[in-house]
Amino acid sequence: MQRLSNQSLLLIAVVAAVFAGAYTLVGHNTTSIKNGATHAGVVEIAEPTQPSGLQHATFAMGCFWHSEEMFLELKGVTDVIPGYCGGSEPSPDYETVSSGTTGYAESVNVTFDPTIITYRQLLEVFFAEHDPTSLNRQGPDSGPQYRSAVFYRNAEQKKQIDEYIATLTSSHKYSSPIVTQVAPFRKFYRAEEYHLRYFRNHPDHSYIRHVTLPEILSFRNRFANLLRKD
Repeated sequence: MQRLSNQSLLLIAVVAAVFAGAYTLVGHNTTSIKNGATHAGVVEIAEPTQPSGLQHATFAMGCFWHSEEMFLELKGVTDVIPGYCGGSEPSPDYETVSSGTTGYAESVNVTFDPTIITYRQLLEVFFAEHDPTSLNRQGPDSGPQYRSAVFYRNAEQKKQIDEYIATLTSSHKYSSPIVTQVAPFRKFYRAEEYHLRYFRNHPDHSYIRHVTLPEILSFRNRFANLLRKD
């Protein structure tokens, strides 16, 4: 067997390192402490790998404990991840985002099957289940991290957002102008693990019982025709 030169061995090592890096999740995965609980750190995801045919939508509509549960209960939605979107600094976390100085908003990344539920229907839920005329505030939560925002992935999504906002405006549904931010999707950072499925895992939390639960019950009544049956 022919021996390889030192230059050839170096080239092979570099190529191998590049391919290995291609399969490494971008971001960081550290351990930190919040409220006495240990949790995984925030990880950046450019776009989760999904089976062919599924699409993604990203919304910010106040506390992501509410919006995560609402979208999870919709038929055709295969996954919902709470996280942070709309900022520019790398590696945001709950503490820094909560300061309201990062540009990030508490958001949800929704994976859905467009043959079962359409992007237009997701927009209907989004606009109905928060106040799109409230600037940087939803209920008891205030600050730009709780702003109303839609992050579109392509021209078709932006077209549907603009058309739906125009429809709401012309219908005079709201007495005040819609202030929802419409911005291109850049990056989404998955929130710390303790936020995942918070509504289901912490039913006795005071905020869940007094703020989130009433909103979820109202949502279920308003969108009964779109709820999953399983």
